[in-house]
Amino acid sequence: MQEIIIGSRDSELALTQTYYIIGELKSKFPEFNYTVKKIKTQGDKILDVALAKIGDKGLFVKEIENALLANEIDLAVHSMKDVPTRLPEGLVISAITKREDPRDCYIAKDGKTGLFESREGAVIGTSSLRRSAQILHHRPDLNIVPIRGNLNTRFRKLGEMELDGMILAYAGVYRMGWKDRITHLIDCQKCLPAVGQGALGIESRLGDENITRMVSVLNDKETNAAVTAERAMLRKLEGGCQVPIGAYGRMEGQELVLEGVVAGLDGKEQIRETIRGNMNDAAFLGESLASKLVSRGAAEILIQVRQEFDANG
Repeated sequence: MQEIIIGSRDSELALTQTYYIIGELKSKFPEFNYTVKKIKTQGDKILDVALAKIGDKGLFVKEIENALLANEIDLAVHSMKDVPTRLPEGLVISAITKREDPRDCYIAKDGKTGLFESREGAVIGTSSLRRSAQILHHRPDLNIVPIRGNLNTRFRKLGEMELDGMILAYAGVYRMGWKDRITHLIDCQKCLPAVGQGALGIESRLGDENITRMVSVLNDKETNAAVTAERAMLRKLEGGCQVPIGAYGRMEGQELVLEGVVAGLDGKEQIRETIRGNMNDAAFLGESLASKLVSRGAAEILIQVRQEFDANG
């Protein structure tokens, strides 16, 4: 029986997602034997520094991509929000699966107080500048603090740290079977998700036609179009995953609707735009939305964000 080796981060969530993909492949290609190779990435190793301060060039995928290029694995399963918009030469995203709910969610320590109903000056944990900037736009009084680690670690820290609650991606909490811990889902009108949030991507070697043909059966066309548009927007803005940029693409009838936001670190400045068009023009729509955001001052906001980070080390 031919073996197919799949690369994955070794966090519980990443492995849960990888075994889901394996289950889907097994149901369609039972003649293969599937093996998981666990790979620790730089983002998994450095847990005491905010993500934005370590860089954003593939913190959670680079080591896995290196294994792909070295023929140590046949394919890799990623959360698309972790994948840089420019892939290494020789690699391709060969499928993007049907998206889970892309919204962020709030987990209150008391299990009942909503994020926007929190007390004045409430301490909220998140690892994301995108989340903190958008939330501060609506509640500038909140005290946003960094909280790092896998989901298990963050839930533990919620109990140990002096936090009122924390913000996470709904999809990860749901996939771990912890939906009952969620206090509420955060509406996209108040906080757009990260580019690719909620979607799983399968990366393989360019030219490996057998693997590409296999995994293509898992590709969801609508999700692929939405994520392609979001990634095109991010790429044109030259924003990494650790800057305050959010996007959400979805189909409304026959139209692909794409919303994007760029915000300052303190949330005071926020530029938000929407564009509609044909899903076959997904990349073009993403680039066009980026241009609309730039025309309203997004580039200046991003320059200021980077300057603030440089000044703060």
